[in-house]
Amino acid sequence: MTIGTEHEFSINDSEFHPLPVSDQILKEICGSFESEILFGDVWLAKELQKTVIEMVPRSPAVEIAALESQLTQGLSRFYRIFGNRYRLLGLGMHPTARVHEIPVWDHDEGEYYRTYDRLFDIRQHGWLNIQALQINLSFQDSSELVFLFNRIRSLLPYLIAITASSPVVEGKLTGSCDNRLLFYRQNQKELPAICSGIIPEKIRTVADHKRRMESIWRELRSRDADILCEEWVDSAGVIVRFSRKCLEIKALDEQESIRSDMAFAAFVRPLLRCHTLPVETGQDALLELAELAVQRGTSGLKDELRQMYDLAWRNATPDERGYLPIVRDRIENGCLAERIAGRISRGKALTTVLADMETCLRENRAYGL
Repeated sequence: MTIGTEHEFSINDSEFHPLPVSDQILKEICGSFESEILFGDVWLAKELQKTVIEMVPRSPAVEIAALESQLTQGLSRFYRIFGNRYRLLGLGMHPTARVHEIPVWDHDEGEYYRTYDRLFDIRQHGWLNIQALQINLSFQDSSELVFLFNRIRSLLPYLIAITASSPVVEGKLTGSCDNRLLFYRQNQKELPAICSGIIPEKIRTVADHKRRMESIWRELRSRDADILCEEWVDSAGVIVRFSRKCLEIKALDEQESIRSDMAFAAFVRPLLRCHTLPVETGQDALLELAELAVQRGTSGLKDELRQMYDLAWRNATPDERGYLPIVRDRIENGCLAERIAGRISRGKALTTVLADMETCLRENRAYGL
């Protein structure tokens, strides 16, 4: 099984104010306002909001370490070119951004954004202030697709718990660990089937999934939104990309470093090798667990996460085991959101915490280790 990842980082000034300059960065590198460019070992790409830039490995890989190498070389090249002009920051949301101050990409694909805006109003945090870690896993045939889809679906609450990293909105702690998902799962509430409350329904066959997508497309067509009738319109926590022959896990907050991102990729894959997992599969139960994860991070699911970690360790390759201690640290000591919230609650200035997060990204170091 090959694996790929996608990473979204906010672009900031020295005080961590978001800078709407993704277009200027891409133009400075290649000479024009391209939406995606090859940048050595990675692809650099725009996002909807100009305050975020996406970084994707040049190619999927079998070994996690190979992905990490591509990404760290890409980041190193970025820092060599731009030095201290920009401070990149992970995390699931920008912690001080206000959506009315965030401009939308305006160089191409405007027809898609205008349609989304007409249907859902994109001037909200769930559109303009989200940063996700996406994990893409290949499948070989229909039976493997169905198995992987259902297994990942059942893992989503636990993955949300350990990757939550967005406890701050517009400069204030909210009491929730994953505010990105709180906003994201409502950003298309006018057509709730698109997001499925993050947890999609179990499927028995590929046809089940295709019927769900066709029902979404029918609704979009009825609203004169045919342009959105593509597989990527699906916004559930795991989606099928037939065009890439992979499953995309979309429910995860971006972390503070590439190293930590890789750790969660290394956690998912061995769990997919287990013949059985002691996890819930019912829709209502999974939605309840996801809510617990969004609100409390790891604190409400420690016993289950410890059991899951032991299974992952037993089924992991040597390559994957090299990253798993980071996951264990998050299970035992709290996800990034819990730790950020704890520091701020104890009086640490937000800018100091963000400086530590930025250093972790620049040095490719897991926070707390």
